[in-house]
Amino acid sequence: MITVYPARTIVTMDPAQPVVDAVAVRDGRILAAGTLDECTSWGPHTIDRRFADHVVVPGMIEAHAHALEGAFALLPYVGWFDRHRVDGGTASGIRTYGALLDRLRELDAATAGSDEPIVVGGFDPIYFRDEPRLGREHLDRVSTERPIFVFHASAHLATVNTAMLERHSITRDTATPGIARDDSGEPNGELQEMPAMVLAASGVAVIFQALEDPAAIDALGQICANQGVTMLCDLAASGLTRPAAQQRWHDAVDHVDFPARIAQRHVAGMLPGATDWTGAADTMLELRRGDTAKLRTAGLKVVLDGSIQGFTAKMGWPGYYTGTDHGQWMVPPEQLLDICRPFHERRINIHAHCNGDLTIDLWIDTVEQLILESPWLDHRHTVQHCQLTTSAQYRRMARLGMCANIFANHLWFWGDEHHDLTVGPERARRLEAAATAEREGVSFSLHSDANVTPLGQLHSMWCAVNRVTPSGRVLGEHERISPTSALRAVTLGSAHQLHLDGEFGSIECGKAADLTILDDDPLAVDPMAIRDIGVWGTVVGGRPFPARRPAS
Repeated sequence: MITVYPARTIVTMDPAQPVVDAVAVRDGRILAAGTLDECTSWGPHTIDRRFADHVVVPGMIEAHAHALEGAFALLPYVGWFDRHRVDGGTASGIRTYGALLDRLRELDAATAGSDEPIVVGGFDPIYFRDEPRLGREHLDRVSTERPIFVFHASAHLATVNTAMLERHSITRDTATPGIARDDSGEPNGELQEMPAMVLAASGVAVIFQALEDPAAIDALGQICANQGVTMLCDLAASGLTRPAAQQRWHDAVDHVDFPARIAQRHVAGMLPGATDWTGAADTMLELRRGDTAKLRTAGLKVVLDGSIQGFTAKMGWPGYYTGTDHGQWMVPPEQLLDICRPFHERRINIHAHCNGDLTIDLWIDTVEQLILESPWLDHRHTVQHCQLTTSAQYRRMARLGMCANIFANHLWFWGDEHHDLTVGPERARRLEAAATAEREGVSFSLHSDANVTPLGQLHSMWCAVNRVTPSGRVLGEHERISPTSALRAVTLGSAHQLHLDGEFGSIECGKAADLTILDDDPLAVDPMAIRDIGVWGTVVGGRPFPARRPAS
């Protein structure tokens, strides 16, 4: 049966016909896009007018997010900014240490008598400029007996109390990198990057338990529908470390009622002590053989460094503007080529997490060597985050056929902090340089890195178009891009990075019937209003999935 959806406006991202009146869907695919008469001319049909007053755009694709977005829907939120929840409501931000400690005390009281850790997420000490860095002595005011694990928004750091340090025997003699220390050499409670965080095993276990909960996958799918995302790429998938978990994902995502497609980019750089990269690449091919229409293997992710706001990214000269450089290589640079070679040789696309500019240089050099050794003209290897990429680096990326996935949300969530604290005014103005990527001919997308920032491509578009910070500063006016370029980035740009632009990213005959349904046209409203456009929901494979609204 053919279903025809007329709408107020349908933006196709097809240059042959940028705007149409209706779209016809059959068997989960787009049969036609054009006038209502053209769409109904294909034969017996039903006209569904539910979107008649709405604006339809191609299904928005989030090309860098994490399953943690669903898991943290099940865990308490203590971030600075208000944040959407799976029910369509909002969790209020926390703006003082006092409010944070009060929230932890409430959680402690609600589970009185338990010795399980209290685990919360979304916190970042960089916003609390008038306070000393959060440490164990602050959290000890809540409890000296029950372990506490405060997971930072960046997912690169955590702060724990004395009880957590003692439970896991983390002392001044523990040699693991990333254990921050006070002036006397004792651990101060801050654990920087995964090798240090996993020492607090009982706290990390709570997060992994949430990830293993099928409710977390269901929450992730509903958040996608709420935010107009039809496909999400999870860049911390565990198929190489825990392949048995794949069945749980198939059970959830392949279900007819799951409201999104999931692409999985499996992590290599976090494989502890792994050396059989050829075997890992073969495992990836095996995972790919199990792909379905809704759950796919996107490729490999390698994590090269930490976060800029956590001062753990690898920065070149002149380093950080203020603060202490705790930059860490997550993968030894001399090993990166050996890790990536067997994947590249098997035509498995590779994305590298690069926050600092040193890691971007390393990744570009590595891709160049991979191509010299084993030519692959359509690899689309990608710089993930791509935050401080220079014009010269973008030119090299363009020549090598690389892509950029730009973390535009940093302009809002940490733009003022980058300007004032981490990288200084000049580098902050070229942060997330989407206009330069466009000018130099690099295909790019925009991402939220959810759960690091909230899922929502309208917000990512708004950031790239306006480049406004919470203080009202325009952070690099010459790096603004047009709303059309931003919409392309979160549709065709994302699909291109995933080698899926032949199936997704625009509304044209033969592609999947994946649509995002909006209350207004992001190409016609005031650019400052883009992030405030309401989302009706999505259509995935021809099936409508309305956004969830909070109970009135």
